[in-house]
Amino acid sequence: MEGIIVNFRGSEKHKSPNYMVIKVDGIESKEKAQSLVNKAVSWKTPAGNEIKGMVSKVHGNKGAVRVRFERGMPGQAIGCKVDIA
Repeated sequence: MEGIIVNFRGSEKHKSPNYMVIKVDGIESKEKAQSLVNKAVSWKTPAGNEIKGMVSKVHGNKGAVRVRFERGMPGQAIGCKVDIA
């Protein structure tokens, strides 16, 4: 399953670099997104490294999820695809 990184989690003044909001293809509701909690997520860097994370909870009512990654994510990750296992 694939998803797209939408943004960092956070407010206008504070961003959480370990948490990203991800929109998953084919998931349009909060109830469907709930089934993705605790699934593994991986993002491949342009250098070929892999940063792993886990879906922590649902974000909003339209099927987006929050993912906590092992380490801080770079801004260039926004708009990139991730793999959800």
